[in-house]
Amino acid sequence: MPTTRQSIRTASFLAASLLLILAGGRSGECQTASAAREPELIAILSGDAPAAEKAITCKKLAIYGSSAAVPELAKLLDNPQLASWSRIALEAIPGPEADEALRKATESLQGNLLIGAINSIGVRRDAGAVELLTAKLKDQDSGIATAAAVALGHVGNPAAGKALRQALASENAEVRSGAAEGCILCAERFLSDGQAAVAIEIYDEVRNADVPRQRKLEATRGAIVARNQDGIPLLVEQLRNSDRGLFQIGLSTIREFPGSDIDKALAAEVDRATPERAALIIVAMADRPETVDLAAVAKASDNGPKPVRLAAIAALGRVGTPSSFASLLKMTLEADADIAQTAQTAIAELPGNGVDKEIVARLAKSNGKEYQVLIELIGQRRIDAVPALVKALEQSDSNIRGAALTSLGNTVSPATLNVLITQVVGSKHSDDAPVALQALKTAATRMPDREACAAELAQALGRASAPTKDSLLEILSEMGGAKALQTVGAAAKSDDPQLQDTGSRLLGKWSTEDAAPVLLDLAKSAPGDKYRSRAVKGYISLARRFKTMPEPQRLEICQNALDVSQNADERKLVLDVLKLYPSLESLKLAVKAMQIPDLKEESKAAALAIAEKVKGNADEVREILSKAGLEKAK
Repeated sequence: MPTTRQSIRTASFLAASLLLILAGGRSGECQTASAAREPELIAILSGDAPAAEKAITCKKLAIYGSSAAVPELAKLLDNPQLASWSRIALEAIPGPEADEALRKATESLQGNLLIGAINSIGVRRDAGAVELLTAKLKDQDSGIATAAAVALGHVGNPAAGKALRQALASENAEVRSGAAEGCILCAERFLSDGQAAVAIEIYDEVRNADVPRQRKLEATRGAIVARNQDGIPLLVEQLRNSDRGLFQIGLSTIREFPGSDIDKALAAEVDRATPERAALIIVAMADRPETVDLAAVAKASDNGPKPVRLAAIAALGRVGTPSSFASLLKMTLEADADIAQTAQTAIAELPGNGVDKEIVARLAKSNGKEYQVLIELIGQRRIDAVPALVKALEQSDSNIRGAALTSLGNTVSPATLNVLITQVVGSKHSDDAPVALQALKTAATRMPDREACAAELAQALGRASAPTKDSLLEILSEMGGAKALQTVGAAAKSDDPQLQDTGSRLLGKWSTEDAAPVLLDLAKSAPGDKYRSRAVKGYISLARRFKTMPEPQRLEICQNALDVSQNADERKLVLDVLKLYPSLESLKLAVKAMQIPDLKEESKAAALAIAEKVKGNADEVREILSKAGLEKAK
């Protein structure tokens, strides 16, 4: 767990990063605004404003402040409540005045306030503070010494680096850790400035120092990257290290390493690593698609330990070429289900249009398991090969027919949708029906023109069997849209009891508000009480379920539902909606419902409950209740 002082340092640098970005825009319009606002903000700091207002003012000065604000901000650096707010502004204000104020404050501050000031010096990368920060490295308070070390790391110049490298030998373990963190920051700066040799020296010193493991891991990564191509042996050394953390550092560094030499080294390492590690190395190799040693990955996929094969086969799906197809297809036929499935998934992901052409070409010459796999791949890769799939439906093997139906669901176009409809309505094999229905549902819900698709399904109802009609209505319900709604509504009002049941059930859970008129019409004209009640409840549920429904529309539904309901249970559902969306208008409707004999008491209770929730308009609420003979609870 981080210490309080570590948390202070982390929070300081995160806040400073954002504010430095904001402060970076001090030009043009921002400078004009600064000149106008700064005197007013400074006056707030120098006055008797509450601490909260001064804190907000400090944040504003981070954007609008200049050297003129520094004296007042500096006065707050010893204030426990406002010091951090003051530093936020001082970290962002340009010019030497802020640097000088923070340096001077370190002479008198103590404890966390001193750590905060040191952190801010680090944020500003104040090269003029190296001497005082170096002195603080020897402070008896290890928190202060550690903060100084990290601040020196952010300064990152040669003098800071020298002080930090010496501090790696400190007798204090916490200070050594801080010095290591600072050294790594320094090394990063040197490396970015083109001084790789110095950076390597520092990284290596941290790696060999008596510092926490995390610092060693960070330094190892830096040492590899700083060496560039000469870092390959060091990277490979980590891949062979028994320390799993160093092994992971090697793995992660693979992905950011330049050039192709590393790929050759990784290919060699796959052959000597344990299966577990070799599999992870292959995954990392595949993260380098531009330079990956494809031959090595292909070789690993063909034979060897199962974990290595699985990793290599999956990698071919990402970095393979059409030339990888033949060997992967062969693997899909292996007895090991994991190998076969991984290979099929790899082919499904394999880039290149040439793969699609090869799949279709091979399909005509294949049989058995390979034939089924190729059919499944057509669906997985969404290849336009409807005639070939239709031909597969003539096979005697139900597994092949099922694969063809599933692939048709993923590939048919609006022009060929009728192929699936025909299979659903008039399939020659009864055991194909569930698969055909699922395929039709898949196709229908992905069609770009839902209305045209719904029209085709509606036409199919006339020639479908009774169970199939129910299934087609289910698909229409999931599709939604005007034509689907019209068709399901017509089924609910038909003379067929089964269609009435299915249609009214589906309308009751319709997913869009446009079902309201259809449900209301059914509530008025349903052929039986069961379907009428179902329609009423579905109609009311629209008002309950759609929170964004305009209030006038919701109230209209509630009023209509009260009018067509034939029993108290249905009407109580309306009261529940009114209570769920309280307003003056819903209160009025609840009061009006008191006129319904079997709802009088429930309406009273609902009106009082709504009155308690209505905000504002207290006088109007009291007037409504008074006219109804009710009194709002106090």
